[in-house]
Amino acid sequence: MRFFIVVVCVALTTALDPEWEAFKRHYGKRYESLSEENARHSIFEGNNRMVQRHNEEAAAGKHTFFMRINKFSDLTNEEIRQLLIGPGLLQLNKTQQRDMFKSIPDVQVDDTVDWRQKGAVTKVKNQGQCGSCWAFSATGSLEGQHFLKTGKLVSLSEQNLVDCSRKAGNKGCGGGLMDQAFVYIKDNGGIDTEECYPYKAEDHKCHYNANCSGATLRSYHHIFPPHDEKALQRAVGTIGPISVSIDATWGSFFHYSHGVYDEPKCSSTHLDHGVLAVGYGSSNGSDYWLVKNSWGEEWGMEGYIMMSRNKHNQCGIATRAIYPVV
Repeated sequence: MRFFIVVVCVALTTALDPEWEAFKRHYGKRYESLSEENARHSIFEGNNRMVQRHNEEAAAGKHTFFMRINKFSDLTNEEIRQLLIGPGLLQLNKTQQRDMFKSIPDVQVDDTVDWRQKGAVTKVKNQGQCGSCWAFSATGSLEGQHFLKTGKLVSLSEQNLVDCSRKAGNKGCGGGLMDQAFVYIKDNGGIDTEECYPYKAEDHKCHYNANCSGATLRSYHHIFPPHDEKALQRAVGTIGPISVSIDATWGSFFHYSHGVYDEPKCSSTHLDHGVLAVGYGSSNGSDYWLVKNSWGEEWGMEGYIMMSRNKHNQCGIATRAIYPVV
């Protein structure tokens, strides 16, 4: 009887939390048991305190970005990593041959670049619970290069890469590399359109259709030298959207809302998430990279994030940058 009374009291406390109830309604959250809901509520409270504390400090000028509660806020950081990142990027085979883009030191680029404004970027997509970030990064840079060559913006199929690029070394929802996605597309003679080969967020048998091919490529180049943000800036400024790898394992990244993301704890070598650099600029004195993510439009700035630029290659954004040649 005492146990029953305790459970009722906990349930009432949970039900009386208006922020928790609003969160569940907004994201359609359902839990299998009262004990699970209580556990999720506790995680939510911790994340909510983190967000509120950070935003109070940001409002006082201590941070350059804000955070917010989102669909991940009833999960621990480790759970989010497993759902969204996991083995999203495989370890690079050091014996793999690389083509290098050697930046020209005196190339002049604009102070601000946004390839969305030039029509080279498709709408924000959502990888779901599949470690396929590498596929979204690869299609994003190829979509941009295809547009700049043909004048046609075509949404390309991430599912095609998830299902079919295993021979190139990728593992579908178990992770992959943009390099190996480009190898597959080159050897395969093309990649299907999103319309013809829609995304399922899970591994399936390959059913590439050459009649639905939306783009091809001849080769790919890495930005050289690695770790060099000036080289990456020249590439983004002159070539187009560039596939990049970052460290995205922090609660501050998961709950990012707006502003210039600055996470000094980020690693420049432990890279686990593939995204797309579509521009750069400065905001209120802070230099930033404009980055397209693949977690849907509700995350961040309608699916985008401004990441710190010229901060010692923070989060490794310039460590392994790559683009296709069409």
